[in-house]
Amino acid sequence: MNPQRLIVGGLGLAAVVLAIVVAVAPTWRATDKLSGYIEGEPLYLAAPISGAIERMSVERGDRVLAGAPLFVVDTRTLVASQAEAAGQIVQARSAVSAAEATRAQLAANVAAARTNAAEADREAARAARLVALGHGAEAIQDAQKAQAEADSAHAAVTAAERQAAAAAAQVGGAGGQLGEAQGRRSDAAARLDQATPVAPTAGRIEDVFFQTGEWAAANQPVVSLLPDDRVRLRFFAPERQVARYRIGRRVRFSCDGCPAGLTAVINYVSPRPEFTPPVIYSLQSRDRLVFLVEARPSDPRGLTPGLPVDVDPLGAAP
Repeated sequence: MNPQRLIVGGLGLAAVVLAIVVAVAPTWRATDKLSGYIEGEPLYLAAPISGAIERMSVERGDRVLAGAPLFVVDTRTLVASQAEAAGQIVQARSAVSAAEATRAQLAANVAAARTNAAEADREAARAARLVALGHGAEAIQDAQKAQAEADSAHAAVTAAERQAAAAAAQVGGAGGQLGEAQGRRSDAAARLDQATPVAPTAGRIEDVFFQTGEWAAANQPVVSLLPDDRVRLRFFAPERQVARYRIGRRVRFSCDGCPAGLTAVINYVSPRPEFTPPVIYSLQSRDRLVFLVEARPSDPRGLTPGLPVDVDPLGAAP
C-alpha cells in the first residue's frame, strides 16, 4: 500500500475527529441550569355500581372543566330501586297515619276510663261513708257493689293504658319503617348521582379505559384525569445551594416546545440528600449530591408528565 495514501487517509481521519470534537465540545462545558422533570398525580374515577357504559362523554387528551360530565353507567337498576323505595315510603306513611289515629283513639279511651274510675271511686267512698253511719244491710250491699265497680273501672284504665302503649309502639315501628324506606331512597338517589361522575376539578383526560357498551365493574377506574392542581415540577438542587430553595420562593424554568417565561412556586424541599438520579444523569452532574425540590407551576396546562425541564438557579435568599 502506498505510504502517501496512508498519510493522507490518516490526516483526513484526524480532521474528521477534530471537527466532531469542535462540534461536541460546547456541550461538555458545565451549565448552571438545574435538571428536572414534570410529574403528574392522576385521579382514577369510577362508578360505585357495575353496569354497561351508556355514554362516554370524553376522549383521551380532552381538557375538561370542573363539573364536566365524564361518563354514564346503566342506571336502570338504581332507578328501579329508587321507585321501589318511593312506594315503600308511601306505604310506611299510611301505616304511620293509621297507627297515630289508633293511638289517639286509645289515648281518648284512657282518658275516659280514668274519668269513669274517678267517678266510681267517689261512689264507692260515698257508699263506704253510709255503711260507717250504720244505714243497714242495703248500704253494705251498695258499698260492695260500688267498690267492685271502682275496681273494674281501674282495671279498664290499666287495659286502656296497655293498649295505648302498644299503639305508641306501633307508631314507632311504622316510623322506623318509614325512616328505612327514606334511607333506601336516599341511598339509591346518591348512587344514581355517582353513576354519572363529573370532573372534580379542571384538568386533562389522561386515559379512557372503557368505551360505550362495555361492562365496567363497580369501583373499577373508567377514566384517568390529570388535574391541573396535581401537576408538579420536580428538580434537584446541589447540596451547596439547597439553602436557597425555600418553600414559597418562585423559580423560572423552561422545556422543549414550551412557551417562554414559565414559573413555579416551591412547595416542598426534601430533608434528605441523594445522589443524582439516573433520569437526569449527565457528564455535568455525575456523582453530585442533590436534594429533591417540588414546585407548583403557575400555569400547568400543556405540561406533560415526564417532560424534562431546565430550572434557572436561585440566588441567595433575601
